[in-house]
Amino acid sequence: MNNSYDTLLSHLRKLPGLGYRSAERIAIHLLTDKVQSGKDLIQAIEDAQMKLSPCEDCGNLCEGDLCEICLNPSRIKCAICIVENVLDLMAIERSGTWNGLYHVLSGKLSPIHGVLPEHLNFKSLVSRIEHGAVDEVIFALSNDIEGNATCHYIQDLLSDFPNIRFSQVGFGLPSGGGVTFADSSTLKSAFDGRRVYD
Repeated sequence: MNNSYDTLLSHLRKLPGLGYRSAERIAIHLLTDKVQSGKDLIQAIEDAQMKLSPCEDCGNLCEGDLCEICLNPSRIKCAICIVENVLDLMAIERSGTWNGLYHVLSGKLSPIHGVLPEHLNFKSLVSRIEHGAVDEVIFALSNDIEGNATCHYIQDLLSDFPNIRFSQVGFGLPSGGGVTFADSSTLKSAFDGRRVYD
């Protein structure tokens, strides 16, 4: 077509989960079927980028200093579920299986891909443990080499807190699989079957 269309298509294809055909359908829809929807989408993205930022405690997205989960007095405060990203947090929340707090790492350790401890949200985790009455840390990370390495790193990082019990979501999540795409019953089984680290 032309450069502006190709540029739009190129940017859409960079979004996770969109292949060429999906990006093409969205581009054509925005340009021809619903002109106003394109303007509304642009405005919504700009508003979200301006207003949303990571929660100072857990790393979830929110419009203030703290997210609704951290501010909710009915949440269990003594247990923190460690997740890789906000999508994982949202998946667990949708399942309704967890009523404690979260901590979003924004990734997992992967030296081969250049992801080192300083790139992840570890400092605020230690700070939360130091200043809170946390007695359990639950790992809900991908069941792969990087996820397991990250779990071990956190255990070492928190070794100065002997009263903390470490557990990991159990059966239900496939080997090599992640939290984001698991259904509610699978996540419930995973939380119910979490295992305690020795």
